[in-house]
Amino acid sequence: MFIQNCFADFLEENPIDVAQLTTFSEHIPDEWVAKASTLSDKATIRRRRLPSDMVLWLIVGMAFFRNEPIAEVARRMNVCADGLADEELLAKSALTQARQRLGSAAPEWLFKQCGRTWGLERYRDDTWQGLQVFAVDGALFRTADTPELREHFGSGNTSSSRHTPHPMLRVVTMMNVRSHIIVDAAISPYRRGEIPLAIPFINSLSDNSVTLLDKGFYGADLLLSLQNSGTNRHWLIPARKGLKYTLLDEEESNDMLIEMKVSAQARKKNPRLPERWQVRAVTYEVQGKQKTVFTSLPRADYDTKAVAELYHERWEIELGYRDIKSSMQHNALVLRSKTVNLVYQELWGLLLGYNLVRREASQAAVEHGRMPNEISFKYACQFIASQLKVMSKAISPGNTPKRLKSLRGDLSVLFIDKRPKPNRPRAVKISKTRYPINRKAAPLK
Repeated sequence: MFIQNCFADFLEENPIDVAQLTTFSEHIPDEWVAKASTLSDKATIRRRRLPSDMVLWLIVGMAFFRNEPIAEVARRMNVCADGLADEELLAKSALTQARQRLGSAAPEWLFKQCGRTWGLERYRDDTWQGLQVFAVDGALFRTADTPELREHFGSGNTSSSRHTPHPMLRVVTMMNVRSHIIVDAAISPYRRGEIPLAIPFINSLSDNSVTLLDKGFYGADLLLSLQNSGTNRHWLIPARKGLKYTLLDEEESNDMLIEMKVSAQARKKNPRLPERWQVRAVTYEVQGKQKTVFTSLPRADYDTKAVAELYHERWEIELGYRDIKSSMQHNALVLRSKTVNLVYQELWGLLLGYNLVRREASQAAVEHGRMPNEISFKYACQFIASQLKVMSKAISPGNTPKRLKSLRGDLSVLFIDKRPKPNRPRAVKISKTRYPINRKAAPLK
């Protein structure tokens, strides 16, 4: 904690200059940026003073510096084609128009291109018994409360006609558990379910892998498609309570093979599904309570205890969401954009910025012979930005790899011990009352 406290003091005394954020372009080939720029909503043949490629980096800068006004981020990053930006170019309306011209397709394509390339990379000792480990889960983000955003994204409601204070959108991601890099993601209005958003991720999976899922993704269509769409692809998910099954072993045990019926609703949606399917049920004890997980991992090849311990790694994707919402967004209540297209754009930029930090942390971990997920995201993000600030701007871009190599050597102080999943119970939010509230205080007696 002494190093972290000293570093926090350093950040307070040395404001971060985001102009060097483009140093991360070492990770993204120029042709990827050029390709993404062609996907702008409004194409133009003239070279604008706020070109699409620079606006892409502006969106990434917005992700890193949530508390900075967009105009200030643009000024520090010098996002213009003709040198130092002037006040007219940095006007709020000019930046908004530049973002609108870019649209959301460009950052979405660039994020997916980077995620699918970086997220499937192999590192030393980053597999579980020869299988790459992925996790799939969803999260909710709030937007500003405007009629346009509420109509498009929708919001949660209670049993009455009352709605949540802010419109909400749903994000489902697939993460490489060992590197914490997001391989793929889908963004949609609140009302769309997690399973339909997760089904396309199956195409992003690599062979010889195992995917950890939350209980909300339980479904024969998703799970059977996952294991049958490639070679040696497996899954692991908590068992549903009260599920009826047929025991295929001679007697029940903590590791048994069972058979279940596929629901008529599922087979109606996908007629190719079988009438019955078999799964392996592994039961283990946590703090005196029995837990059961279903898996496609065969008993002949994977030990019972190892399978039970593997599911605990699903918590890593929860840590990834915490890094995004807490370390990058500073627990902000809502996203900053006010229109539908710019909300999507901002969120794709946020996911891309997260992956850039994780990519650099992974490279640093490799050089130190450690695992990528052993680096603290919060301090790596701040440390990288601060080091880029103090590096001389006079150094030519050609020396960027040398600077990053030196930076990666300094990142050794940010390695952390592996943290177990918190054993504290989850807090239960108080539900909204369905009755009107009398705001008049009762008289004192």
